[in-house]
Amino acid sequence: MTDSVDLLVIGAGPGGYVAAIRAAQLGFRTAVVDEHPAAGGVCLRVGCIPSKALLESSQRLVAARSELKVHGGVAGEIGLDLGAMMKRKDRVVTTLTRGVSSLLRKNKIEHVQGRAKLGGAGGQGGNRADGQGGSQDAELRSVVVETADGERELSARNVVVATGSRPATLPGIELDGDRIGTSTEALAYDDVPERLVVIGAGYIGLELGAVWSRLGSKVIVLEYLDRILPGADAEIAAAAEKIFRRQGLDIRLGSRVLGASTRSGKDGGCTVEIEGADPIECDRVLVAVGRTPITDGLGLEEAGVALDKRGYIRVNERFAASAPGVFAIGDVIGGPQLAHKAEEEGMACVEGIAGGYVHIDYDEIPGIVYTEPEVASVGKTEEQLAEAGVPYRKGTFPFRAIGRARAAGSLEGFVKILAHAETDAVLGVHILGSHAGDLIAEAVAAIGFGASAEDLFRTSHAHPTLAEAIKEAALAVHDRAIHM
Repeated sequence: MTDSVDLLVIGAGPGGYVAAIRAAQLGFRTAVVDEHPAAGGVCLRVGCIPSKALLESSQRLVAARSELKVHGGVAGEIGLDLGAMMKRKDRVVTTLTRGVSSLLRKNKIEHVQGRAKLGGAGGQGGNRADGQGGSQDAELRSVVVETADGERELSARNVVVATGSRPATLPGIELDGDRIGTSTEALAYDDVPERLVVIGAGYIGLELGAVWSRLGSKVIVLEYLDRILPGADAEIAAAAEKIFRRQGLDIRLGSRVLGASTRSGKDGGCTVEIEGADPIECDRVLVAVGRTPITDGLGLEEAGVALDKRGYIRVNERFAASAPGVFAIGDVIGGPQLAHKAEEEGMACVEGIAGGYVHIDYDEIPGIVYTEPEVASVGKTEEQLAEAGVPYRKGTFPFRAIGRARAAGSLEGFVKILAHAETDAVLGVHILGSHAGDLIAEAVAAIGFGASAEDLFRTSHAHPTLAEAIKEAALAVHDRAIHM
């Protein structure tokens, strides 16, 4: 059986399903192909959502054990039911993946389960070969899907590749999917490891390291660089590192991991080899050294889709690949590996295919680390501005001077605003503090609308709220902070 659609999306993650829904809204006959029965991609199944569920549960456990008394609460010993915590996490995931499937059905989008591979081109349809969209002169693209019931051939005027990424590893590390694994395994340990080694101090390593540390593990974080959170504002990262160390994370910078392997015998433990240091014996190893694009097995190169040397799909400003009728979005094209970045690209890509305007300002894409306190950033870092020679002014303000933070007991961290020294335009905002991931939305809007630091501090911020720290930091850009 051969089916024909206007737009076929390969990958049902945040970028893929959002692209499909937007296409359906624009009147395209649309289908989505994904090898997993549950829609939502890595983010919903084994990434963003389950990790945040565990972060929330583990932080509530910490609060109940260490903060309840100061608020006047009296309780006996508070234990851990790991099974119940994991079941809650699974329920959250199931609810949301079913929600995405419901959205696909609501928009009359067929969800085909199977592995897709690009075939040849032949017939009429799609975008022009230059990727500018809106033409009906290019050829139809065939896609062969290996399903549980056999091979199914689809044809589409346009194909959007949104297959996402998978965890990367390092030479010398023997991943076994159990004792030595990735974030996927670390989301579902059946017991709390006594000693857990996390390789990599990026957001994935720190978030999952925090979860298991809160649950009772001795967590050792090994990072090759001389700092945590590569790419984040250095001042914010340094302050966060001090807090995470106080919370119990054993962070070892400048550690080059040479290998990790399981030990034979009944203990089933692991050994991690480090250059210039004694080996570390532990119960489990979490490898969190980044992610690589899933572009293999899709028939991309055979179809004429060019990849760069790291395996990312090359696209133009309209997300068109080098093969006519093929587009790509999300993790497979590089840049920040963030669900919301993929969503923005998915909508922009489809609107471009429909002949609309395509533009994304990547300086408006926020990044968040969901530790406690959280780390959130948007725009340029101080290091980036200095390297580019951009004149800027800096304003910072600590949460401990904010009434709402004091009442909530959320005193750690600060807000940092970077504004152009001549125009006062907000260039970057970096927040270390409780609910930073929610607070950053105001900064995203400010940068998106070209606001100045003065615009921020002349905007009324309700009292008492944590958002007052943003107003005060904006005032500090002009040496006018009121409460310091």
